[in-house]
Amino acid sequence: MRYVAAYLLAALGGNESPSAADVKAILASVGIEAVEEQLNKVVSELKGKKVEDLIAEGNKKLASVPSGAPAAAAAPAAGAAPAAGAAKAAAPAKKEEPEEEEADMGFDLFG
Repeated sequence: MRYVAAYLLAALGGNESPSAADVKAILASVGIEAVEEQLNKVVSELKGKKVEDLIAEGNKKLASVPSGAPAAAAAPAAGAAPAAGAAKAAAPAKKEEPEEEEADMGFDLFG
């Protein structure tokens, strides 16, 4: 992931086709030592591709990935619709109490 992030930083900085040396320099600037094999793999896979196209393609793939919460909540709700109505009638509505200010964590941000 760090190699892809550094590649994207180089591309966003105006370098349309970052080399392995460019990515390595970005990583070295923040103290990360690059593993040549992994770095060369990422650069070779991304070489000649536009970042905007890669992001658009990735968004299409992510759109097809199901998220766990809605699917899990929808399945029981569909099968237990009458039971859900009974549960709502039986359980009184809870009032949410306002949250208290967080306790001092041992440091003062502005002091």
